[in-house]
Amino acid sequence: MGDTKEEPKSISAYGPARSTVKGAPLSKDQIEKYNDFFKASLYLSLGMIYLRENPLLKVPLKKEHLKARLLGHFGSAPGQIFTWMHFNRLITKYDLDSIYISGPGHGAPAVLSQAYLEGTYSEVYPVTSEDEEGMQKFFKQFSFPGGIGSHATPETPGSIHEGGELGYSISHAFGAVFDHPNLIALTMVGDGEAETGPLATSWHSTKFLNPITDGAVLPVLHLNGYKINNPTVLARISHKELENLFLGYGYQPYFVEGDDVESMHQAMAATLEHCVVEIRKFQKQARDSGKAFRPMWPVVILRTPKGWTGPRKIDDKYLEGFWRAHQVPITDVHTNPEHLKLLEKWMRSYEPERLFANGKISPELKALCPTGNARMSANPVGNGGIIRKPLKMPDFRNYAIRVEKSASTMDASMSNMALFLRDIMAQNPTNFRLFGPDETESNKLANVYQAGKKVWMGEYFEEDQDGGNLAMEGRVMEILSEHTCEGWLEGYILSGRHGLLNSYEPFIHVIDSMVNQHCKWLEKCLEVEWRAKVASLNILLTAVVWRQDHNGFTHQDPGFLDVVANKSPDVVRIYLPPDGNCLLSCMDHCLRSTSYVNVIVADKQEHLQYLTMEEAVIHCTKGIGIWPQFCTDAGEEPDLVMAACGDIPTHEALAAVDLLLQHFPELKIRFVNVVDLFKLISHVDHSHGLTDEEWTSIFTNDRPIIFNFHSYPWLVHRLTYKRPGSHNLHVRGYKEKGNIDTPLELAIRNQTDRFSLAMDAIDRMPNLHNRGSAAREVLLNDQIKARNEAFETGIDPPFLNQWKWPHTGLWKQTVTKLTS
Repeated sequence: MGDTKEEPKSISAYGPARSTVKGAPLSKDQIEKYNDFFKASLYLSLGMIYLRENPLLKVPLKKEHLKARLLGHFGSAPGQIFTWMHFNRLITKYDLDSIYISGPGHGAPAVLSQAYLEGTYSEVYPVTSEDEEGMQKFFKQFSFPGGIGSHATPETPGSIHEGGELGYSISHAFGAVFDHPNLIALTMVGDGEAETGPLATSWHSTKFLNPITDGAVLPVLHLNGYKINNPTVLARISHKELENLFLGYGYQPYFVEGDDVESMHQAMAATLEHCVVEIRKFQKQARDSGKAFRPMWPVVILRTPKGWTGPRKIDDKYLEGFWRAHQVPITDVHTNPEHLKLLEKWMRSYEPERLFANGKISPELKALCPTGNARMSANPVGNGGIIRKPLKMPDFRNYAIRVEKSASTMDASMSNMALFLRDIMAQNPTNFRLFGPDETESNKLANVYQAGKKVWMGEYFEEDQDGGNLAMEGRVMEILSEHTCEGWLEGYILSGRHGLLNSYEPFIHVIDSMVNQHCKWLEKCLEVEWRAKVASLNILLTAVVWRQDHNGFTHQDPGFLDVVANKSPDVVRIYLPPDGNCLLSCMDHCLRSTSYVNVIVADKQEHLQYLTMEEAVIHCTKGIGIWPQFCTDAGEEPDLVMAACGDIPTHEALAAVDLLLQHFPELKIRFVNVVDLFKLISHVDHSHGLTDEEWTSIFTNDRPIIFNFHSYPWLVHRLTYKRPGSHNLHVRGYKEKGNIDTPLELAIRNQTDRFSLAMDAIDRMPNLHNRGSAAREVLLNDQIKARNEAFETGIDPPFLNQWKWPHTGLWKQTVTKLTS
């Protein structure tokens, strides 16, 4: 530690160390050891990129020793290694509980080199032992068929952040430290990553970090100056502008800059120690006083050359300190003998034969690393499933909506389910959080505030007492950034806890790519035997397309289901509960599950209720089923199968059945409801899928099927394309037709309203011949009248809004007919 001084003005990455914090905490002997450790790490990083054989260069390097295909990124590795190894000293000195998050995860050689030197890598992959043979295998398997990826993938010990798609390191880090009061997440932020929107917003996460209940994030912004082929924005602005940027974000910036290795060791050691002491001081102040506050948390700004310690130029072209060092630094070593010699000279400059005697580092260098779970590569938080505790769950049946007569009771499914979430929150005060972009109240989930308010570490106004529901220690996380909410949730569950994200359906698309990346992470984890299962990522979508009539076309997009359906069936599930009791059953199931991305779609307004709790549990367990209370085909071949998936489509489909029976009471209609979307897929392609025999028993293989679907109709066609009788399947759903409408007008635009469904059914039943023409005409007239009334008054006709199922005892009548 040392006194703080005003930083110099240069923005060059070269020269002796320039730092805000002055001090010399390292002895000459320590500097020599850290320099050797740095060299050993850099050698391993280059070895992973280039070498297949001759791991210690015991014989002159030949192209036969090289990998045939060179892959990997070296440019960010030196800075990441430098940060990791100096933080190790502080882990040992202060007994820290820490993880490392690599924002520029493409620089995986840095992270992997530390895991190998700490011994963790050899523990989880014994074949890569700490000897010459193990090192050769360690080098070969990097970014190689049958090996591991070139980023900080799930195969990387200690990693919860892959770092391939940029922008999420800070939000993941904060998610990991929420409710982990002793954890420090050392987080490397690449200066390229810092240009992304998600990263820029996530700096605000300190406004939601409570120093009493939460840990801390120590960000290290790594200014190595270049992306793939361009300079980075933050590396080319003045010190003052950069300092003011972070002061404005609410951080205290500490600069460490230069390329002179010896002086940089002292500067980095002093700076990181100063930051750790500050973090602990803030936490002690808050915890001793019991009064949470928002300090100016430290951020380190590390400026070093890209590809630091490499050749400055090759063939008079810049390498170190320039964009060419980003990936494979020397690309033509197979075909250019001079460049092969240059690579060998560079690698030998790290003294592998001295530093890796007998294939491993000396005990003196090994002693620089923490031991056991204190190693950042071995921290259990980095394999969060190990420390995951099951949620304490109240019995969801206790929150049942009373249904005495199917399709006759109106109730608020979402508000009722919020009571269930409230009690989960109350029973898991450090293990469950609700995340959302400023929509918890709007989404009818405000009952949760009885158990936990919204976290808010900013300033407070008097009016906040009037329904603001803010608290410094809360359980609901809201910021108007879907990226940040999703990143927090991912970090929270990957570090061993549980959570739920709620969002308006149309704007969940903002995080399509994040969810896609998380799905890939989960799928890869299934292949890594030492990875323990984490809680599922649960997404609740509401404010759905069919009730966004008032907000207009921009708010009408149910296509997130298409995105999720593209992912591996091993890691994704989609549920569309038709009513409140099914919503409770689905939510209970999803919150208990592990290692999935679960998507639940349910509207937030009052809707008809169809099933008792007992019936709902059975229906959700099956995932699909015939609803006999709405059928007239018992024991006979149906004339028509009417199917629905989604709460509002179910309502309209049932109303269509009512219309058909009014005109053709003799019709044999079967009503089917789907709650688990993947039941539609063949069991060959998905473990939830029906067999063809099961499909035929429900849908038949020769009768017309009118399927009213919540989302885009082509998704159902895609899922069912090889089903028996699929040519008889006629799907109605959202067809990208919208405006400022009433619910009826919006449905008519997309042919999902009851009139359109009934007319479609008449057209599809050949047994009616021309008998249906009069009924069809009446239905069309009624549709036009209803639409005109909605257009004139601005609301749908009451007889539509207030529709209930009128056919009392219909199922009993059909049973009597069957048994007589």
